[in-house]
Amino acid sequence: MTQLVAADFIWLDGAMQTGLAAELTSGELRKIRPLESGESPDVRLSLLGPALTDLQVNGSGGVMLNSDPSAKSISRIVETQRSLGTGWVMPTLITCEAERMRTAATAARDAWGTDGFLGLHVEGPHLNVLRKGTHNPAFIRPMDETTVAILEELRGAGIPVMLTLAPETVDFDTIHRIADMGVIVSAGHSAATAEETRAGIEAGVSCFTHLYNAMPPMSSREPGILGAAINSDAYAGIIVDGHHVDWSMVALACRARPSPGRMFMVSDAMATIGGPDQFELYGEIIRVRDGALINQAGSLAGAHVDLATCLANAVLHVGLSLAEAYQMAAMIPLDVMGLTRPSLRPGTPANEIIALDDALKRVVI
Repeated sequence: MTQLVAADFIWLDGAMQTGLAAELTSGELRKIRPLESGESPDVRLSLLGPALTDLQVNGSGGVMLNSDPSAKSISRIVETQRSLGTGWVMPTLITCEAERMRTAATAARDAWGTDGFLGLHVEGPHLNVLRKGTHNPAFIRPMDETTVAILEELRGAGIPVMLTLAPETVDFDTIHRIADMGVIVSAGHSAATAEETRAGIEAGVSCFTHLYNAMPPMSSREPGILGAAINSDAYAGIIVDGHHVDWSMVALACRARPSPGRMFMVSDAMATIGGPDQFELYGEIIRVRDGALINQAGSLAGAHVDLATCLANAVLHVGLSLAEAYQMAAMIPLDVMGLTRPSLRPGTPANEIIALDDALKRVVI
């Protein structure tokens, strides 16, 4: 049976298009065509487009990649996210022992080819302990050849990789070497000065991890990594959950960037998305409290949010246009990784399509 879905906006040919409808049959897209006068669609939506892309997903479906760095966990994380409107996912391994990093790399190779598995984000362990966030300081360490070898192995297998590091803790020749492998080097959990940050960008840093968070605040005389990031042409991820960054500060960063298309959203999701309301990390229980994930010290420990909710937040609370917010959640993350943007085409499965109603709530089609 064919379902006719009309939308105020359909993302097609790189832009929001109006006056169109989609025909879906047996859980996949059949075609997109103009909505004819007098037609009564089965469903009316605000937005229809290719599903979202998340470059920072620590866990989902009751699973944390750090706790079980296996192909099964990767598949579980990706499957859960795809059921929530995020079609392409980069599971994220945070600071841990070298052996766990090797195990996660093997798991990524074993899981490679899984629908929706975009690559691996290695967040740490080469961070600034002063800006550790929820990362275990016992595992934060200087850059070493073990990490370089793991990155080479992943890239040799054709797997996209993002590495978050603190640029002030890694020599610039090594940053350049890693970037030359095709690894996307992202600066985060850092107390770098503006000068160190700009030097890191010259060496190969092309992105910033969860802007504002795990960074010192900027001031009039000390812009630091945050000011340098906002003033740069590098990409920057940001968590739009209302807990990690105030809505007005999200708006400020988006409007202050010198070049368009450089801001993107990440969820920083943990195991509670599609799972129970608590999980264990580094032997500590992390719980959902008032919509945020809180550790025993009362600090934020990842996010309890999916990317479709972040998209809605960006429109409803930050004041971004639907087109801008959608691109930040769906298209720009792929630009960050140098990957091809998806498009709606005949045969596109429903779990690679995002549908939002008038309240910007996700609709299952």
